[in-house]
Amino acid sequence: MNRSAEITAEVPVSLRYFVTRAHERLSLRVPGNLDAPASLDELMHLQGDHQMAKDMAEILADKPFRPAAVLIAVVARETPTFLLTQRAEKLSTHSGQVAVPGGRIDPGDTDPADAAMREAMEEIGLAREYIMPLGYLDSYLSGTGFRIVPTVALVRADFTLKINPAEVTDAFEVPFDFLMSPDNHQRHSREWKGILRNYYAMPYGERYIWGATAGMIKNLHERLFA
Repeated sequence: MNRSAEITAEVPVSLRYFVTRAHERLSLRVPGNLDAPASLDELMHLQGDHQMAKDMAEILADKPFRPAAVLIAVVARETPTFLLTQRAEKLSTHSGQVAVPGGRIDPGDTDPADAAMREAMEEIGLAREYIMPLGYLDSYLSGTGFRIVPTVALVRADFTLKINPAEVTDAFEVPFDFLMSPDNHQRHSREWKGILRNYYAMPYGERYIWGATAGMIKNLHERLFA
């Protein structure tokens, strides 16, 4: 039995297609040159905030990026969910926003998946023994200058969390089917520093999922199911 079949046999039937597609379409091969600048022409072919705010591409072009990694955590429940966080209000960037666990890739991290799992442990106490990385999405360029590597992972449902209040105020789950439905991939806009910015948003109840987090979730749908 191959690795994909072994993993698929361990998860709920509702997630087996997702796991199979992840192994077919994603890879854990580490992307290279994460801190390398990208020209304006190159940016047009890369995932990121600049896709919905074209003037941002000119700001990001030809500047080095800071490597980062996040965990796109799909919880293996009978009704599958995404595990998301609410960032602390006092953080210097993206304060109070809905996010996924993650942060800068440190010199001691062996790869982006290692960094994403370390950050998940530091932010919400999610131990790596519950996390099964499946593959990387395309790197995502944030308007704040990070090149983010999203690690798609299956998370066993019997985990317990310990929230770090210095980084997040809450961790919560949103149904997998809701976030994978194109009907919920909305385009919103707001004015920022005198410029009208467009971005993806996926409002769910009182949770406003938007920006880079929504962009990476949309990319997951496109890579696996489009």
